[in-house]
Amino acid sequence: MEIPKTYDPANVEDKWYRYWSENGFFRSLPDHREPYTIVIPPPNVTGVLHMGHMLNNTIQDVLIRRARMLGKNACWVPGTDHASIATEAKVVQMLRERGIKKSDLSREQFLKYAWEWKEKYGGIILEQLKKLGASCDWERTRFTMDPDLSEAVTDTFIDLYRKGYIYRGLRMVNWDPVGLTAVSDEEVIHKEVNSKLYYVRYRIEGSAEEWITIATTRPETILGDTAVCVHPEDERYAHLKGRSVIIPIVNRRVPVIFDDYIDREFGTGALKVTPAHDVNDYAIGLKHKLEVIDTLAPNGTMSEAAGFYIGEDRFAVRKKIAKDLEAAGHMVKVEDIRNKVGFSERTDAVIEPKLSLQWFVNMKGISAQALNAVVSGEVKLVPDKFNNTYRHWMENVQDWCISRQLWWGQRIPAWYDQEGEVYVAKTEAEALKLSGGKKVRQDEDVLDTWFSSWLWPITVFDPKVIGAGKGYQGNADINYYYPTNDLVTAPEILFFWVARMIIAGYEYRGKKPFENVYLTGIVRDKQGRKMSKSLGNSPDPLGLIEKYSADGVRVGMLLCSPAGNDLLFDESYCEQGRNFANKIWNAFRLIKSFSTGGETSDSNRSAMQWFHSRFAEQQHIINDHYRKLRISDALMTTYKLVWDDFCSWYLEMIKPEFKDGKPQPLDRETLDQTIEFFEDLLRLLHPFMPFITEELWSLICERGKDRLIAAPWPVPGEPDRKLLSHISLLQGWAEGIKKEKNKQGLKMREPVILAHKNAEFLLDHRDLALKVTGAEDMVPLEQVVGNVMLNTSGTVAAEAGERNKAEYSLYFSFPNSSKDNSKELLEELAYQQGFLESVNKKLSNEKFVQNAKPDLVATERRKKSDAEARIRAIEEQLGKKP
Repeated sequence: MEIPKTYDPANVEDKWYRYWSENGFFRSLPDHREPYTIVIPPPNVTGVLHMGHMLNNTIQDVLIRRARMLGKNACWVPGTDHASIATEAKVVQMLRERGIKKSDLSREQFLKYAWEWKEKYGGIILEQLKKLGASCDWERTRFTMDPDLSEAVTDTFIDLYRKGYIYRGLRMVNWDPVGLTAVSDEEVIHKEVNSKLYYVRYRIEGSAEEWITIATTRPETILGDTAVCVHPEDERYAHLKGRSVIIPIVNRRVPVIFDDYIDREFGTGALKVTPAHDVNDYAIGLKHKLEVIDTLAPNGTMSEAAGFYIGEDRFAVRKKIAKDLEAAGHMVKVEDIRNKVGFSERTDAVIEPKLSLQWFVNMKGISAQALNAVVSGEVKLVPDKFNNTYRHWMENVQDWCISRQLWWGQRIPAWYDQEGEVYVAKTEAEALKLSGGKKVRQDEDVLDTWFSSWLWPITVFDPKVIGAGKGYQGNADINYYYPTNDLVTAPEILFFWVARMIIAGYEYRGKKPFENVYLTGIVRDKQGRKMSKSLGNSPDPLGLIEKYSADGVRVGMLLCSPAGNDLLFDESYCEQGRNFANKIWNAFRLIKSFSTGGETSDSNRSAMQWFHSRFAEQQHIINDHYRKLRISDALMTTYKLVWDDFCSWYLEMIKPEFKDGKPQPLDRETLDQTIEFFEDLLRLLHPFMPFITEELWSLICERGKDRLIAAPWPVPGEPDRKLLSHISLLQGWAEGIKKEKNKQGLKMREPVILAHKNAEFLLDHRDLALKVTGAEDMVPLEQVVGNVMLNTSGTVAAEAGERNKAEYSLYFSFPNSSKDNSKELLEELAYQQGFLESVNKKLSNEKFVQNAKPDLVATERRKKSDAEARIRAIEEQLGKKP
């Protein structure tokens, strides 16, 4: 079979992905095998592929492909999240472009348009993941608003309400004035912005000359002030106990209150208290029973309660009230500052803390098992540096606001009669029954998207688990696949999604939802900035795949992505991945170019023995990396095994010589073993580079239906440590000779004689030593005449496993070189003598010898022995100089 000169990834990728899909290699059904299960963190239905998705899904695909090769029943469940806020914003935008206002539509009409949008655009990101090579079981694709998944969400609400975990209350929430909804903490992006700090003075009641100054960045909220607070031990304000102040503009009389919450050193030490518009102020207000005045309408304009600037936008009012305060003599000064302001992740509107009647989950009561699961190690976070973060969050958990003022999502199953009495029920008929026949109306709000996705590892397998009752044991899928194995996600949703899934897992299955949580880092550019469309620093992932191939991009992403640490992405990593693919392709072409004939040489036998041991040694390391979810390390070890050990060393070791301008044949034993080595390397590479490896697998020989995607993972043998040590010495020798030839300006074919002292252990691989070094002969040192260079010396076990060590020295000679290397030898001698002196000084220190760990003392003694051996070898060589 003729092998194309260059690798064509575009055709190969489409061909093999279609083949895998059509032939059911991604499909999983319960059977007798051990399951290995991953559920995809469902991307927003509004989403398109970005670099974070690329990293996250590449890692998942590596894990699922390896599990498949290990003989496990690998199941990767894909799906999308309905993303209430983001999707509703997209639909509203679509309607606006059609000249339609949401306010002119009924809920049913709006939802019809929303489903239309979802069906048209909602599957884009999943199709894009296929370009990356994601081997999901696409027949299992789920959507968080599938009817049965939505029913499970409703059942969950009802169940938790009846258990006393869900309640309705007036609480401070993050309010999005553009999206017109409460949003969760993780949907608030805090940005550092340029702001102004306004120092405003309030007059003390009963005094024309006495004032108290406060500092605020939001002067428009002065209209809702109901107190001024100072520290009880602040002597500056002790005389104000029992006094009141007059709020500017509105001329409202409010008390001066005292609370140790106040930081006396910050600002003026006095705080305006606006319970309706600040979380901390609200807490102070409850404690001191202050009036609550909500001055902001839901759309961010001033409300009737403000009394002034009614209907005007909050930011316009900020400028107006500053001028009015100055005109009235209340403005002391204004400073320019930098401060952090919360923005809605979905609409980019500035978030307003707002007092609102919402539905909440009592998290303290339901989260104890989820905390213990991570603390005890039952659920492992990788890397474990996140354990403390998780513990802190869970020990200080706040109640979860789960209602959203939207139409797209699962509607809250709560009904109200005319008196405002609430009835939680699945249907209106059930609510009517609970109300005793009173007319009821359903809550207009929908549930937080996370309230559906926290059930994801359960409901993708069996949505009936929630509402079926205690007698229900679950279907075949959930009993086989749950709990899942590994979850791959981002640290920023560790609490908002991961912790909640753990809570739901214990609540509804009595088990953890997954064993390990692999937390990826944030993809950043070379300057350390988070990649984003607004900065224009995020490359198009599909463009990268087109340019560098899917395999190249996968390798590029993983080369720089240790778990939990941010990665500084550079397109050159993808280029490195592409070059690696080309290296593998060219190595295969070289192997296929060998003709066969002749007997197996001792040199080739040594080379095959070495690579067999080297492969076994490195695969043990690779398997350990996988066990510890060190995926980047697993790739790098595999990369070096292929590029350095196989391509740069092994193929050079066995490559036939040229005679009369033609390559000589390679013996059949070596060629067969080389192909077997190459196949094993393809197995190790497949999880990282599925396309090129499957293509090469098919080109080696006729496979029928035997495809690499389902080929068994190699079973590592036990490496010959002594052999690996010996060949490592040879490799170092060869590198030293090459370096010295370059240094002396000698040609690579310049004759070399290898010399050794007490290194007879290398004679077992004499032919290989001559080949890799390009030497003509290997003899004891005393037989060498000519210019001799010291290369290395040390100690080596006389036999594998023995404790006694034999000293050795390795040399090489350029018999035709007349160069005097005495100067280099004298420099090396001086260095070794200085090094020996420093070691002796440390060993002569009784405190060090007595107090240091025995291993450390033994290491220093070995250093002394090695240095003495090198000094003797150099002195012997200098003694031979004329």
